[in-house]
Amino acid sequence: MNARRFLLLLTYLCCGVLSIACAEPDSERQNTAPKDATPARVGTAREANVAFSAQRAFAILEKQCEFGPRPPGSAAHRETQNYLFTELQKYANNAALQPLEHKVGTETLHLNNILAEFGPGSPPVTGQSGETVLLAAHWDTRPIADHDPKPENRETPILGANDGASGVAVLLELARVFKAHPPPRRVVIVLFDGEDYGRTADDMFIGSRFFARNLGRWKPDYGILLDMVGDKDLTLPIEANSWNANQAFTAAIWNRAAALRLAPFQQRLGPAIMDDHVPLIKVGIPMVDIIDFDYPYWHTIEDTVDKCSPKSLEVVATLVISVVYDGL
Repeated sequence: MNARRFLLLLTYLCCGVLSIACAEPDSERQNTAPKDATPARVGTAREANVAFSAQRAFAILEKQCEFGPRPPGSAAHRETQNYLFTELQKYANNAALQPLEHKVGTETLHLNNILAEFGPGSPPVTGQSGETVLLAAHWDTRPIADHDPKPENRETPILGANDGASGVAVLLELARVFKAHPPPRRVVIVLFDGEDYGRTADDMFIGSRFFARNLGRWKPDYGILLDMVGDKDLTLPIEANSWNANQAFTAAIWNRAAALRLAPFQQRLGPAIMDDHVPLIKVGIPMVDIIDFDYPYWHTIEDTVDKCSPKSLEVVATLVISVVYDGL
């Protein structure tokens, strides 16, 4: 019996050693797998600037204008929404429509803000910031040319090549860049609807007011609004509402433009503009409005593609890229 027990014990020990020896290679593969995986990385401002195409951005401006004037309720408005949302879905971590309704007299407008989120994702990687930057523009166009020099044109919808399409063009091209070179901080792009609808301010900035009341998970730490940034003769003084709300933040934006030697950004105070940044300022979000309000074709039927320039779009994109990738 003793000899038999000894043989059984010896057999058991040998099997145990063999099983441990067989397990070791699998255990090593599990430990080395993360080292072999391609690590996530964030992009750089240099990479983003090289990737940004002013001509592609200008083509996006032209594409919007090919739909025609895009006031809420029009067929062109619906077609443009489908185009913009489809394009953002190609590039964003996720994209969503934010539907809203607004009553004007007896009419109910059915509008949609278009939202998209970008960044290196999770888990966090080296160089990733916890900040969220909001980049915004409005995608609708005005249903009346109320500032046209010819009275007979003042009930005509405007094409909005600069007033609407230019800011959207910069952001849509940046979306493509963010996909190729993930920014080190979370970026939310929002395209506001209903900015330019009404005859009075009560029926304007509809989408941004709704967004400001319903920030939820889209809430940013600070943001930049782009409006009328495609003018060939681009002039960008400091917008006064931005300055009055948060001087340090606004100064940091224009100082960055000066450091980048972006001549259209002028170190002087311009007029106070009621725009989509104001509702966000009112709920405590630092915002700047980058806008060339010295635009003779504003709210006229002459706000057309030929008044705009790819170079102007590139200048503005260069600043936005610097803020997104390098921080303030």
